[in-house]
Amino acid sequence: MKRTATMKAIYHEDFGPVDVLKYGDVPRPSPGKGEVLIRVRAAGVNPVDWKIREGLLKTRMPHQFPIIPGWDVAGVIAEVGAGVSGVRKGDAVYAYARKPVIKDGCYAEFVSLPARQIAPKPPSLSFEEAAAIPLAALTAWQALFDAAGLGPGQVVVVHAAAGGVGGFAVQLAKWRGAEVIGTARPENHEYVRDLGADHVVDYTAGDWRDQILSRFPRGVDVVLDAVGGETQVCSAEVLRRGGTLVTILAPQAETDAALRRRRAKLAYVFVAPNATQLRKLTALVERGRLRVHLAATLPLTDAAEAHRRSQGGHMRGKIVLQVR
Repeated sequence: MKRTATMKAIYHEDFGPVDVLKYGDVPRPSPGKGEVLIRVRAAGVNPVDWKIREGLLKTRMPHQFPIIPGWDVAGVIAEVGAGVSGVRKGDAVYAYARKPVIKDGCYAEFVSLPARQIAPKPPSLSFEEAAAIPLAALTAWQALFDAAGLGPGQVVVVHAAAGGVGGFAVQLAKWRGAEVIGTARPENHEYVRDLGADHVVDYTAGDWRDQILSRFPRGVDVVLDAVGGETQVCSAEVLRRGGTLVTILAPQAETDAALRRRRAKLAYVFVAPNATQLRKLTALVERGRLRVHLAATLPLTDAAEAHRRSQGGHMRGKIVLQVR
């Protein structure tokens, strides 16, 4: 009898707190038609990972247990499925690895993906650095450019500017020629300025809306919300008439009302895989226009600790798991 190939992975068989995460053997995937099998070298950790683990998205996204978390991957092609051209075994690649059903993610030794989702890994980056890019940087790209249409000379507010999405958004907005305002805690102000922000607002000191409107009394063109809650609602009040609030969190009824008063627009972005945009991000990395900051690099077996840190918030950059 042929034995089923296995691999090591982090997985959970139910929703719950961080202690539902297990490390052990699971079936090793094989690439289907149009797919490649990636030998994972590093997997990025994102807030969506622990939100899925806790069941916060179970009514919005199809899932099947056991679930292997993780939507960011950097690694080496181990096998090429039928019908795939342009890539070969041994190529170093990275990808945003979201699939239609939440089940087989990247906290594992191997992951299979449609070849159309992958892009060559930036040569100048380590696998760990590359794994920090796809979800967060694609989110920033699609929010700022596809949804908000941010262009040269416009003014944009980036909330949580020291975080994963925020850090890439500051850099991409500056590259596009916008004037960038980042909101951050005082200890992150120098970091956010170093990313390229023209102005940094301390959201812990008084009303951050007053700090922005004192400099831009007619309002700003775009606000990127990666915080939600009251921050999302209040963001409408710093927009100019006709401006755009783009959020990566669920829009609230109060936000709609506030935007109507400003005659402003709302755009909601749930990031989609896009290899073409990943290639553009690679080019920016290689030209020195996009940098990666790793908040922590942990072994795969420490996935639970990675989730604890991510849930704690106030991260500077990204957490990445090493898979060897």
